[in-house]
Amino acid sequence: MSFSTLPSSRSLRALLALAALLPAAAFAHTGVDGHTHLDFFSGFVHPLTGMDHLAAMVAVGLWSALAARRAGPELLWGPLGFAGMLLAGALLGLQGVQTPAVEPMIAASLLVTGLLVVTRWHVPGIAAALIVGAFAVFHGLAHGGELAGSPSAWATLSGMLAATALLHLVGLGAGWALRGASAWLPRAAGAAVAVFGVTLLARLA
Repeated sequence: MSFSTLPSSRSLRALLALAALLPAAAFAHTGVDGHTHLDFFSGFVHPLTGMDHLAAMVAVGLWSALAARRAGPELLWGPLGFAGMLLAGALLGLQGVQTPAVEPMIAASLLVTGLLVVTRWHVPGIAAALIVGAFAVFHGLAHGGELAGSPSAWATLSGMLAATALLHLVGLGAGWALRGASAWLPRAAGAAVAVFGVTLLARLA
């Protein structure tokens, strides 16, 4: 690697500052508790207000674009797997299903997806969907549990799924743009997400 591909000290400081701020942003997540003014828009905004959910969804898109061998359906396995299993988890949450593992598994999803971005690990499409989908269930449980008993649950859930799709698209676009960039930049982004996950796991311990 030549010195020209290394990040500047200013870039490194910016990335470190971002990584330091992510845990605080995650715990500032307000959720939709109270069932007040729930509708499509509030559901759409919901994943955007919690950095844990936002980072995981964007990271799935990043990994899918960075690990893909070519443009095409291969790019969509991860995002579709995540969105589908998020919906399944949300439906379970709406039925009152609860598990103490939700928050640790959401934090673990950040660690895993961050490492996937760092390594650009290429796996067959269905395997990619299953890997991220296993964690997406817990993101869905968290969302669905907050909506249980709400008469506007379906409208709110529709907004959440729309935001999820948008965040995946953002990640896909960013990942595709970074494919030809210096290797350190996508790796730094993935490392920041992974460190975020480790920090949340440490706080939950």
